[in-house]
This record gives sequence, C-alpha cells and structure tokens, in this order.
Amino acid sequence: MSRIYIIFENEAWSEPLIHELEKLGAAYEMWPMIEGSFELLSAPPAGIYFNRMSASSHTRNHRYSPEYTGCIIRWLESHNRRVINGGQTLQFEISKAAQYAALSSSGIRIPKTSVVLGETALLDAASKTHAPFIIKHNRAGKGLSVNLINDFAEIESFLNSDNYQPPVDGLWLIQQYIESPEPFITRVEFIDGQFVYAVKVSTQQGYELCPADSCITEDTFCPADSQASDKFEILTEFDHPLIDKYEHFLKAHNIDVAAFEFIHDNDNNHYTYDINTNTNYNAEAENKVGIFAMRRLARFLARELD
Repeated sequence: MSRIYIIFENEAWSEPLIHELEKLGAAYEMWPMIEGSFELLSAPPAGIYFNRMSASSHTRNHRYSPEYTGCIIRWLESHNRRVINGGQTLQFEISKAAQYAALSSSGIRIPKTSVVLGETALLDAASKTHAPFIIKHNRAGKGLSVNLINDFAEIESFLNSDNYQPPVDGLWLIQQYIESPEPFITRVEFIDGQFVYAVKVSTQQGYELCPADSCITEDTFCPADSQASDKFEILTEFDHPLIDKYEHFLKAHNIDVAAFEFIHDNDNNHYTYDINTNTNYNAEAENKVGIFAMRRLARFLARELD
C-alpha cells in the first residue's frame, strides 16, 4: 500500500507531525537515517517521501546521517519517486554557503560572507575583515560556534580556547554583523511553497552572539520548545515584499517546506541569513492565534499521497 515515508534523524522533532498524520488517518512509515542499508538496484516502496534531515545531526552523534540521506534521496529520485524537499533541499540544509549563493543569485540580499577552509586562512581572512563580524560553521548545528568578534585578538583567543570546536565539514563562514535597531528577527514559514505565517523572534537573550542564529543558540530556544513560547510571536497580519521573492525561490529550487529568517538594519535594509528546511513550529505561539502549521503540513502530505 502506498504511504507517506518520513525520512528523519531526530525522533523528538517528528512527534508533532506523527500526531497530526494519525488524526487524519493517513498511512505513514518512519525511515530513520541513523544507520541502515538499501539495495540500489531494487525499486523503492510505492508512496511519497518527506525529507526531514537536520544539519545538526552530528550534535546527536549521527555524523554521517546527512550523507546517507543524500544517497537515499538520489536512489528515490532515480526511480521517479516523489521526494518532498529532495536533493537540492538537503544541500541547502547542510551548507549555509550553498544557501547564500542561491539566495544572492535570486536577488535576495544576504550579509557579506566569506567561506574559509583552514585556521590559517581563517586568521588571514579575519585580519582583512572590518570588525565587528560573525564567525560560524558552514554546517550549522544548534548555533554551535556562532561568535561575535569585535577585534582580531578575540578570534585568536577563541581558536585557542576550550570553547573552540572545528566545523564538521571543515568550513568556516566570516559574516558581516548586522546591527538591528530592534531586538528581534523575523522567521517566515512556507508549506507547499506557499506563505503560512511569519514569526517575530525576540533576540533579547543572547542577541549579541549573532544576528543570524541567536534565536536557536540553545535547545531552550528551539521553536518547537513550548517553554520558549514567550520568545515567539506569530504575526497575524504580515505583508512584506520578501514573501513573493521567497515563494519564487522555493519554486525555482523545488523546495516545498521551509522557513526563511531575516533581519533589518538601521537603514531598513533586509538581510536573509538562513533557510531552515527542517522547520519546527511553536505550539504555544500557535494556540494564541489559532493557526497550526503542523496540521497544515500533514494535510499537504496526505494530498500529495492521494
């Protein structure tokens, strides 16, 4: 029987989706990417596949789950299976450099960013970058090693500190620091390539870490964590020129489910700094306005299966 196959690595993040699929009576099966095997010459089961692989898998000791997922997706697509958030989406999830290149080529403003391989090159590039600036890993993971650097001495100190962790893919990003006049960023959610809602995310706790990833520097501030509900406010009336740009971007890159995050500076320039293709939703914030994105996502998957 055809069913919805959920490709995932973090079981906790899948529970709200499972709950909504079961309420609909939709046939589904979970495909964990922690370990496994498959036969390349065999045909995949009939159905549709939803990729929920996370860039932070290595922080849960699942270092090679994205690579294995990439092989799975190529196998599925070679057999013409419908993969929601397929191969291109996975590449964006595990590489901010790939995100930024695609966003910029689509006419969406990003912070000025350099991609760096090696600590010597990092020091050299940092010495040529106007401070303050941000350094962070290319493959994100719960905000690991997102640091605001105010002068060159700070980066030297950081590289020699106990807090230093090398990036899992070897790549650092040096990024322009965006100073916003207000302590929040905006997260814009899309399902089936269409705008669902925007979320105002407070950056008052830890904002100085990064205007990009400060809202997710700790698990406490994960959008799926109900304990952080006061940090998230759904904007019921949100109209912004970026919505059309984001929708065109999603269509051009065959992405069905994603969230974009942007920040504005003192001159009201808007900078998009993240595409999250394994998006979660805050139930407490949704209850306040009566909008439920995970329910909408489950219905979208059920329609695709039909």
